[in-house]
Amino acid sequence: MTTIYVLWLRQLKRYIRSKPRIIASLGQPLLYLLGFGFGFGPVFQKAGQGNYIQFLAPGMIGMTILFTSIFSGIELMFDRQFGFLKEMLVAPQPRLLLMIGRTLGGATTAILQGILVIVICIIAGFRPLSISALPIAFAFMVLVAVLFTALGTAIACTLTDMQGFQMVMNFLVMPIFFLSGALFPLTGVPAAMALLANIDPLSYGVDGIRGAMIGVSHFGMLLDFIVLGIMAMVFLAIGARQFSRIEA
Repeated sequence: MTTIYVLWLRQLKRYIRSKPRIIASLGQPLLYLLGFGFGFGPVFQKAGQGNYIQFLAPGMIGMTILFTSIFSGIELMFDRQFGFLKEMLVAPQPRLLLMIGRTLGGATTAILQGILVIVICIIAGFRPLSISALPIAFAFMVLVAVLFTALGTAIACTLTDMQGFQMVMNFLVMPIFFLSGALFPLTGVPAAMALLANIDPLSYGVDGIRGAMIGVSHFGMLLDFIVLGIMAMVFLAIGARQFSRIEA
């Protein structure tokens, strides 16, 4: 447990010290929120879908957690490059504990980013259905963060080239985001897009956060929670397996 705590605390300190990174990472959700929220808001309202800011905000929270958590794998590659990973691997600790500590640290930073985006969304005019629903939304945020942090770790363990990691991430992240229903309702979309959205893990995360915060859910919050829980465990197992095989 000490190993998990030390690695979690290290990730958290690294996040707190990187103030330019925190500010820069908020730029994209802010741009989407203002550009799409106010730009497409009248069109969305005329289509009978209500306030677009209310619909978009949970998607921006999910997007922020996705980007922050999955790109935490870059830190693993930096640790490998500068020798810190080798020091961890030679320590008399099970690699599973090392992987769990890193995953929890990356997930914590992603959740903190998500909370910052919630504050920005509220300033922009977003209003949650009720304060009592926020703990449920937070539970979905945790599942999304753990799931994609584990995925980022698994990919970082497989690759050795930093540029290759960034290319793979861009290839994965953008489709995962755009097919999740973060920007548009999944009701009435073409069958092929609906199929892809149904196998996209982030779809269930965004849907769960949206259901908790504004009471609108496409899949149903219970199904969202079950799917996210199962997929989080699957990706944790994959990440642990890949981390056990990593070489510094």
